Amino acid sequence: MCAERNDHKPNVILSALQNKCPRCRRGRLFVESNPYKLGAFMKMNERCPECGQLSEPETGFFFGTGYVSYALSIALSVATFVAWWVLLGFSLHDNSVLYWLGVNAVLLVFMQPLLMRLSRTIWLYFFVYYDRNWRSERLTAHTPAS
Repeated sequence: MCAERNDHKPNVILSALQNKCPRCRRGRLFVESNPYKLGAFMKMNERCPECGQLSEPETGFFFGTGYVSYALSIALSVATFVAWWVLLGFSLHDNSVLYWLGVNAVLLVFMQPLLMRLSRTIWLYFFVYYDRNWRSERLTAHTPAS
């Protein structure tokens, strides 16, 4: 049997959904793995434990995550709207739209920690790209981040 190689390029979507470092796609971005531990759910590692990539390349870097979080919230709302429409339907003769709004609002509040983390990860993925040679070119404290 062939030995399994660990040099493959991890999938970008799965890595982003798992909040992995964009440079190596293996290291965890967040200190706490549980997004519902509200005291520390947004605390990020200063550097990736695997490759040394900075998690905040510059001061104020994550101000743009509001746009990503907004887009994710809209996408989730559209998905719940379509699911409600297909499964339960809407009518002008009842309050089904109001019920959907209530369910959607509760779902958005419940999903907020996940959406906030994912928006930070996606924003970082926009600016830091996968480096095939991350093992040999480990970033140090004096090396500028990509």
